[in-house]
Amino acid sequence: MTQLTYRDATPADIPTMLQLSHAGDARGKETPPLDPATLDDPRYRAAFDEIAADPNHRLIVAERHGEVVGTLQLSFLPGMPNFGMKRGLLENVHIRADQRGSGLGTDMVKWAVERCREAGCGLVQLTSNKVRLDAHRFYVKLGFQQSHEGFKLKL
Repeated sequence: MTQLTYRDATPADIPTMLQLSHAGDARGKETPPLDPATLDDPRYRAAFDEIAADPNHRLIVAERHGEVVGTLQLSFLPGMPNFGMKRGLLENVHIRADQRGSGLGTDMVKWAVERCREAGCGLVQLTSNKVRLDAHRFYVKLGFQQSHEGFKLKL
């Protein structure tokens, strides 16, 4: 299998990251189409710049044969419990649909977990939409435990 290469995303990657995220939308076939006209909305660039400016957050793209096939956001969170143990948080983890099942997602998550270990994290956590059962099986296979219930409050 061809190895993935990883790099911090650049502003030029924003449309591809949004397309990967949209393709993994938990609504599946009920997901409204992504309007290409929205990909250059300045709010995306503002969010990108804010994330990129904080050394505790990274936007990552994974490439294979020079093409972006995966993306994730990696955050390092300090905490008070467990004697100040730092946690790694994986967000917006997506592999291009035509690459799923090839082992690339496993490689990408293992790469991210290793970055968390290098940053001194004692725990890696993530959330996954309740309807994404294939994703749940994927994370359990990688050693993640479904230990908590997640809650969200839209504002």
